[in-house]
Amino acid sequence: MNGNQKLVFVLTTGFNSPGVTRATLMSSAISAAMDVETTLFCVQDGAEIMVRGALDREESKPGVPTIKQRLEEAIEAGVEILVCEQTMKVKGIKEEELIEAAKVSGAATLIDLALEARNVISLG
Repeated sequence: MNGNQKLVFVLTTGFNSPGVTRATLMSSAISAAMDVETTLFCVQDGAEIMVRGALDREESKPGVPTIKQRLEEAIEAGVEILVCEQTMKVKGIKEEELIEAAKVSGAATLIDLALEARNVISLG
């Protein structure tokens, strides 16, 4: 397969750009399913969808996967989810409000991950 390859996806969007958000989540899930060590680093609006219950207000459209469905796929595939600590402070998000799969992380971690990864992808 893909050995010890690492890939980082940066999620900067949320409800403000659902198509980009779904595409980023889907791509990270595919990466993890291909045995690539995959991390999703959530900043700005991407952090908001990692709050428990936030995705319950999402409107669904027939034939279009929801952000929640794409997030569940990423989690099931084994994507590591990190949420920017500074973004959380700015947006008033507390650690205990995050979904179980998400962990708080500093910006320096993103830099470290980028230096270790084969590539960093940010859609949108």
